[in-house]
Formats: sequence, C-alpha cells, structure tokens
Amino acid sequence: MSEKTIETYGKGFLVLLLPISFLIIFFVATWRIWLGIILLVLTFNVWQLYRWQQWCQKVNPTFHQLIRENQGRITPMDLAIKGNFPGEAAKRYLDTKAAEFGASTSNSEDGSKIYYFITASTLGSILDSSEPPKELAPQPVAQHALPFLAPPPPQAHLEESEPELPPQQSTPEETKKPLEKQLVFGSLIQSELAKRLNVYSSTVYKRRDDPDFPEWSRTRDPDGVAWKYSRKTKEFFPVEESKS
Repeated sequence: MSEKTIETYGKGFLVLLLPISFLIIFFVATWRIWLGIILLVLTFNVWQLYRWQQWCQKVNPTFHQLIRENQGRITPMDLAIKGNFPGEAAKRYLDTKAAEFGASTSNSEDGSKIYYFITASTLGSILDSSEPPKELAPQPVAQHALPFLAPPPPQAHLEESEPELPPQQSTPEETKKPLEKQLVFGSLIQSELAKRLNVYSSTVYKRRDDPDFPEWSRTRDPDGVAWKYSRKTKEFFPVEESKS
C-alpha cells in the first residue's frame, strides 16, 4: 500500500472521527437534561395510565348495566350516550374490554362497530332458542286415513293450537305437590314451567314474549295460576306474586 493511499484513509477516518467526538462531548455535557426529559415522559405516561384506569372504574357499572339490558350487545354510541362522554373514549374502552373478555365484533350496515359479549344469560337464551323440537309419538295408520274417509269434525275451522304433551304418569306426591314447594326460589325456569303446563319447552319459549302469555299459561296451569316472563332474570314468576 502506497503512502498516498494511507494518507487518503487517514483523512477519511478523521472526517468521521470529528462528528462522533462532537456528539460524545455534547451528550456528556447535556446528559442531565436528557435524563430529565426521559423521566418526565415516563412520569407523564404513568400518570395518563393511572387516570385511564380510574376512569374505567367509574365506567364499569354503566358498561355492566348495558350488557345486562342488551343481552351482551353494545356499541360505542350506546356507551357514549349512557355515560355522557366522547365517542373516542367509549370506543377505546370497548376495545380494551373486548381484548380482556374475548368479545367478538362486527360492522353494521351504517359502518358502526358492534361488540358482542357472551354472558351466562345470553348463552342460556341461545341454548333455549336452539332447543330441538321433540318428536311426537307415532300414530296408527287408521288415524291418518280417517280424515279422508269421514267428514271433517265440527272444530276443523278452529285456530291451529300448539301440540301439548301427553299426560305424564307421576306419583301421588308429585301430582299433589303444592305450588309453594315448586317455587323454592320464587320462580320457575323454562323447563320447569313447561312440565307444569304439560307442554313442550320450545312451546313456552315461543310464547313467553306474547302479550297474552299470562292468560294462555293460566288456562293450562293445574292451579289456574297465570305466569309472566322476566327478560332480566330469564325466569317465570306468578302474576299474583309479582304484583304484590
């Protein structure tokens, strides 16, 4: 290697060394300022996180109430209107809760985001609605052929009614079991009321939101008790007890 080449490399090294030396001197002289800036930024972030957590604690009761009322379905607009705070804060809060509870999301037709939180009551409604109808007992061929051979009965033009279960064989103790003993917790679940009314559980599910459900249940109840459905608890209560 010639002396000219060595001199060229030496000049290039000096060109790089001078800026590096300047930066080192600058940081050594101002390290306290940089350390203060870093601590200030960290302190600000911690304070923001603390304020966010405190705000979330105040919003949690409103969020839980909306989840119960809407059966797990909620939008940022619902939360913002109920809590009277900005929509961006409501969306950030729901995104945090969705990640915490594993909620699913979908977009509505207008582009708004909908969050679905699965609760025990929501899962119970899904299971009730997916309950398969029970098969009726097979009937003899002669009963199916009878309408073609004989004139229609007088009640042929009446409204079609829901099929009822055949009478169940039970012990005298079960038949005479008073209503007070069945209402241990003051209410009945869907399957218990269906057994009491002697109908399918799916029949009770289809009729439970009808306005005439109390009168319909009264005509089928062995004691003539009318029943009313509560969407909040997913249970059925006697009309007399709920009024008192």
